Amino acid sequence: MERNYLLLTPGPLSTSESVRHAMLQDWCTWDKDYNEGIVTPLRHDLLAIAGLDEADYTTVLLQGSGTYCVEATIGATVRPEDKLLILANGAYGKRMAQIADYYKLNYVLVSLGETELVTGEVARKALEANPGVTHLSMVHSETTTGLLNPIEEVAEVIRGRGITFIVDAMSSFAGVPIDIKGLGIDFLVSSANKCIQGVPGFGFIIAKKDKMLATKGNARSLSLDIYAQWETMEKGHGKWRFTSPTHVVRAFYQAMQELKEEGGIEARHRRYVENHRTLVDGMRALGFQTLLSDDKQGCIITSFLYPSADFDFADFYNKLKGKGFVIYPGKISDADTFRIGNIGDIYPSDIKALLEAIREVR
Repeated sequence: MERNYLLLTPGPLSTSESVRHAMLQDWCTWDKDYNEGIVTPLRHDLLAIAGLDEADYTTVLLQGSGTYCVEATIGATVRPEDKLLILANGAYGKRMAQIADYYKLNYVLVSLGETELVTGEVARKALEANPGVTHLSMVHSETTTGLLNPIEEVAEVIRGRGITFIVDAMSSFAGVPIDIKGLGIDFLVSSANKCIQGVPGFGFIIAKKDKMLATKGNARSLSLDIYAQWETMEKGHGKWRFTSPTHVVRAFYQAMQELKEEGGIEARHRRYVENHRTLVDGMRALGFQTLLSDDKQGCIITSFLYPSADFDFADFYNKLKGKGFVIYPGKISDADTFRIGNIGDIYPSDIKALLEAIREVR
């Protein structure tokens, strides 16, 4: 089936024809062909591509968007007697604080500017100013701007402190190498419609097994109880507690096979980096400026400043859409920007075609 346009966004994103085709078959949620033939292998594959041992780590899949999984993780891991430190530099970090408010958690939010990195030094100062922290959560790839936060620095600061480390790797997992074990990440959250290049409908949590076991009885929501979901999947050989998005899961299974065929996370990362470099070089040649300096910028999505005070983004957007490209509006509060994603089933040749379209319509 021919695409209507190319999605140059941080997700949902453009998927391969074979991933879309995988959704044409119906599946029964009780049948072992689905649970044992699709769901269970997916759970194994998520650990395998991350280089994790099933003796120490586990996975759970959960219906809904990535935010559902972030909420489920925070809601099940942070108990009333705990203290959560949230390090934020964009909309998705701040969303963690909204979740904490809903759950009436004991938390501290350190909110940085939208172009500032969450560094090890930021973490160190925050911990010094807020004794008694038991959990720390942050976003890896902050798609508000395109920042890639140095989780390695934060991991080093909290090492040995007994702090549970929660990382929202929504738009980076499988597109950027992450040493989950080496960094001591206890819970990593991502979504089907990001760098594995599936379609929207569910997210997943990769967790240390002992930390998952410790969440038993903590959840404040029936649907978002990750321990209950995990236990059902373990005992039921891939069974979900409630109706699973079967077509979406089958598409994700196909996307996972294509990730492995491409050469795994390292190979996909190389393609995304090339997409990003082609985009930035081409846009700068056309007179556009990036919001972020190159040392802060990730390869997932790139923010560009409006080229002039009278720039009409809506007109620009519609003209590009007419040529088969959909981009993203800006989300930063103190600058006029738009964003272009570099992930999904897109290649440097697609980026070059986009650049030509931009040259024609600007």
